[in-house]
Amino acid sequence: MTRRVLPYRVPSEDVIIAEPWRLVVEDGEVALPEALPDWDYHMDLHVRRNLRIDVDRARLQSGLPTDASLLVSAVWTATGSNLSGPAQHVRLAGPGTVTTEFDVFLRGADLGGLLLLDTALVLAERRGDARPSSPRRAGSVLWSDRAELRLQGDAPQFPMAVIDFARTSFPDDAAWHLQISGGMEHATMGALLLLVNERNAVTAAAFQNAARPRPVDRIVLSAVYADAARTMIEHALADHDFSEDADFPDGSLGATLLSLFDHLFPGQSITDVRLRRRQSPALFASDLQAAVRIFEVS
Repeated sequence: MTRRVLPYRVPSEDVIIAEPWRLVVEDGEVALPEALPDWDYHMDLHVRRNLRIDVDRARLQSGLPTDASLLVSAVWTATGSNLSGPAQHVRLAGPGTVTTEFDVFLRGADLGGLLLLDTALVLAERRGDARPSSPRRAGSVLWSDRAELRLQGDAPQFPMAVIDFARTSFPDDAAWHLQISGGMEHATMGALLLLVNERNAVTAAAFQNAARPRPVDRIVLSAVYADAARTMIEHALADHDFSEDADFPDGSLGATLLSLFDHLFPGQSITDVRLRRRQSPALFASDLQAAVRIFEVS
């Protein structure tokens, strides 16, 4: 890890023994992987790690007095949703060596894209009596590290809500509606919303059972996936900014649509597919149906 050059003294790396983050699963815990390709917005995450901090050496090597209060904290950021927040923080006021466990639960609906887990040891309070070479402002970083977990897979992933379509402008008997708003630069989480009609019992049940779907649920979810993919691809092809040369930010709607296009139409150019849709919409619809492998349930 490359350390930033800071305008004040910081302790050596070995004052903190930081265990890697671990992912809590049904059967126990596993090392945090680089990616979760099967993740979707219904999947919450539970992560843990331990830190062993030599508080006395951290103060001494930073030029801080023995009563300086420190804080160790973890913060999460999700590029797909543009959301972030504090995961957990622990105040270190006493002497000696302290072992701290971070036990963090993250809602899947808040995540997406690249999940960043930043851990830092900081000065908890401003020190007016600090030496010129020592940290003095509250929040001054003495040590930090970052872990990354890629959540965005190839499948179209977006937040959803189950509502009564009779209270909306959508047809009362429609089963679902994929809402797309904002431009290609907008975060995927803010640009896409799948609305499911609670009056359609079959579709609502399929999403309730998504973790352990029955055969009928798999068929319904396959139909929704195919229709959502069609809606997203058609939305992309209708936008002149959508091209192979476009450089969309990670976690943006444009990046998600490019990833989906590459997955469904590998080796084909956006220009060719756009032209085929314009000249032969029926053939394009069949091509897309084949690409999503509709109703191929396991």
